[in-house]
Amino acid sequence: MALKATVRRIELQLSDMDRHHYATYPLTLAQHPSETDARLMARVVAFALNAHERLEFGRGVSSDDEPDLWRKDLTGAIDLWIDLGQPDEARVRRACGRAREVLLVTYGGRSADIWWEKAETVLARSKNLAVLDLAPAAIDALAAWNGRGLTLQCLIQDGRMQWIHGDDTVEIEPRVRLPRAR
Repeated sequence: MALKATVRRIELQLSDMDRHHYATYPLTLAQHPSETDARLMARVVAFALNAHERLEFGRGVSSDDEPDLWRKDLTGAIDLWIDLGQPDEARVRRACGRAREVLLVTYGGRSADIWWEKAETVLARSKNLAVLDLAPAAIDALAAWNGRGLTLQCLIQDGRMQWIHGDDTVEIEPRVRLPRAR
């Protein structure tokens, strides 16, 4: 019998001062049995960085043809495709051909650095691709908060994120590997 996804509910109170975007999002995420808590929370971080009324979670690890997150315009065309981890170059090139903008978010520490050293030359040719890296220690700290019902506050200012859960705080400063819209 196949294991079923675990449903995670997160209330995200977002104050993004960089984009002047302030909203509360009731997020419902399906955590695939093979998905770690760190990867799930990396998806939440990617959501916060790109929050928009039409940004949705895709099927992620359980799909080869959908991203972890995406935003479509009103016609169904893909405006933003967001993948996490270290996807193969062919997947990234396909995403760049399907979406107006593609964002890769890495969070694997040294393994992500090695992946980027190998992939940078090829991936940097894609004009609609951006790549961010999240510090694994920060993602692990967020993952320690994961539970079925979670309320998080996120403040974004000057490219830095401050995550608050109860009395605990985690700081994240995404590192830009490849900037947007070159």
